Parts: sequence; C-alpha cells; structure tokens
Amino acid sequence: MLTFKQNIRGNVALGVNPLGCKQDVLNQIDYVKSNGTYEGPKKVLIIGASSSYGLATRINLAFGAGADTIGVSFEKGPKNERNLGTAGWYNNIAFREEAEKEDLIAKNFVQDAFSHETKQEVIEYIKNEFGGKVDLVVYSLASGVRKDPETGELYKSSIKAIGEPVVGPHINMQNESFYTETLEPADEQEIADTVNVMGGEDWQLWMEALKESGVLTEGVLTTNYSYLGTELNHAYYGGGTLGRAKADCDEKAENINQLLADINGKAQIVVATAVTTKASSVIPFFPVYCIGLYKVMEEKGTHETPIMHIDRIYRDMIYGDKPEYDEVGRLRPDSWELDSDTQAKTKELIEQLNAENFNSDMTAYDTFFKEFSNLSGFMVDNYVEQEVTLDELKALNY
Repeated sequence: MLTFKQNIRGNVALGVNPLGCKQDVLNQIDYVKSNGTYEGPKKVLIIGASSSYGLATRINLAFGAGADTIGVSFEKGPKNERNLGTAGWYNNIAFREEAEKEDLIAKNFVQDAFSHETKQEVIEYIKNEFGGKVDLVVYSLASGVRKDPETGELYKSSIKAIGEPVVGPHINMQNESFYTETLEPADEQEIADTVNVMGGEDWQLWMEALKESGVLTEGVLTTNYSYLGTELNHAYYGGGTLGRAKADCDEKAENINQLLADINGKAQIVVATAVTTKASSVIPFFPVYCIGLYKVMEEKGTHETPIMHIDRIYRDMIYGDKPEYDEVGRLRPDSWELDSDTQAKTKELIEQLNAENFNSDMTAYDTFFKEFSNLSGFMVDNYVEQEVTLDELKALNY
C-alpha cells in the first residue's frame, strides 16, 4: 500500500496525495451545490482546466449551471511509487467521475494546449461528439514554457522586475524562513519570452481556430483571467514581466472582440483577486503580501479561495445581476481586495513582519500554507485516509 508524504522544495510542491486531490474536488463541488443552481452556459471549453481557477471554473459551471465541459490540460499520470504524477491528473479524473454521475459530459484532453494538433482534435470532438458548438470558452492556462506551434521554438517565462531591481521580504515554506530577496530586472528578450508564454497570443489562436471551424455559438463569450494587483505589489507584478504579459492579454482581447463581432461574441478579461495557486506561491514577495492580505480579509469576512471567487464571478457577475466593470470594460471581482481600508491595513501589517512573527497568529500564514497544501491533496478538509495501491492508481482513466 502507498503512503503519501508532502514534499516541498522552496515553495514548490513535489509530492501528491491522489486521494486527497479527489476529496478536494468533492469539497469544491459541495461548495457550489450549497449555493444552488443558476442559469449559465451549457457547452463549455476550458483551456487549462486541471487546477486552481480553471478547475474551479469547470466545477462551478458543471455543478452550478449544469454545463457539459471539455477540459484541456497537460498533466502526468503515475509511473512508480516515487513518481505518482501530478495533482492535476487526479483532479481531472475526480471531476469526470463526479460529473458523469450527474449525466454531464466531462471530456478531458490531456495534451499540449499550445499545439495546432490539440486545437484541431478538440474542434473535431466538438463537431462530432459535443453538439457542434460551444457557448463559453475559458482560457485559464498557466505554464512556464511554451513551444511555438509554427517554429517549434521553446519560450521560457521569467518572473522579474523591469528597469530596476526590487528588494523585499519573501517566505520559504520548506523551512519556514522569512528573508530579504532581490528581484533582478529582466532584459528585453526575457520580457518578450514571458509575453510569448503568458500573454494572449495562444488565447487568440484558439479563438481564431474555433471561429474558423464554425463551432462557436451566436453570442459566444470567452473569458481570460488576469491580475493587476495593487500599489503594494506593483513593482514586482504589474510593473514587472508578469504585468507585461497581462497587458498583452488586454490587447488580444480587443483582437478577439473584432474577430467575434459578426456573431455578437465577446472577449471578457476578468481581473481576479489574489489567491493561493502553485504559480502565486513562487512569485517573489507575493506570499508575504498574501499572508498579510488574507489576515485582513478574513477579519472582514471577504477572503476567498479559488472556488469561492469563481462561483461569485460566474453566478453573481457574468451570469448574474451584480457585474462590476472598470473604465476599459474589464470585469473587476477584485474590488474586495482593492478596498482602500483593506489595502491600508494590509500595508500596515506587512511593515511589521519579520522572521519571528511572520508565521504567528498575527498573519494568515497558516491559511496560506493550508491552501497551498490543498493544491497537492494534503491538509484537505474531510479527508479520510484510505489504502490504495500503485496498480489501482495506474488503472484510473482520465
């Protein structure tokens, strides 16, 4: 029988608990169901569907709006007792199993979303087995590398400042340390490569392929999650390479709106709030911002996990009657984070942090670490330890 051990290197999770991942999916499903059903899309394609916002979106739309879904993600299954695969592999399986229990279609494409071949395979599936058209396309892909589908060139993103170095506090969850880090500025090539990986080019390529193939409904909506942040993290986020990539998504949204104009479609940038993801955990300084922000928002009753945030976005804002837009038309569910009192209290709290108190009751370090652990199936609420063999895990079908 297998035993599962949480293994962290720096702020990167290496271990996985497949059974814990399943329970985490069940917990998210229960949260959505507890809020009841709502009228939403019925045929949905989610690009980047296996974890965090993408997974939460798929769960919300399936179990809240009754949508059939296609999920595209690049994950790995178990090989041996030392390499049990990725959390997203088991998330995909758990989601499909639960959706099919309710007679919902839940097709998983586990392959490279950047490739032309994957786009065409998904399109053929939509045409032949998914009713012919989709009414919502969600782009939630998070990757550090991207192979150019035309040239085969491999681009790698860089999380760096632009112009000047940034110095600030950071956390290492492996050894629970608090230290000062310097984030060096990116050169022009690193900026360009980051935009190539994390910008909106692939989103636009997907929408062009889908439109050309005639698999988009009249009035189709496509969403892409962004993050703009605040004055407290602008130097290393909005003002850094990540910010350049997000700005490129804004530009591509305009292109997609023109592309979809003749079918009354819309590209919607959703500026989401700060949440715990595998990506956010490795952004320099960002975990410090989170443990301060979460503490303040917990006290105000406004802190959200990805499933809570996504449920509010789709139930209340996109398909509900409580949308909040900014001056350029982006949806702004991050308004709770940007609340002036919340930001002032977060700034005051962060300025008091040091190596002795960062992981005390003074902050929400425990919340951040638990949410980080949940991403790999550890510290999951309602989890009951069970026996499972490697062969049983290998027999699971995504």
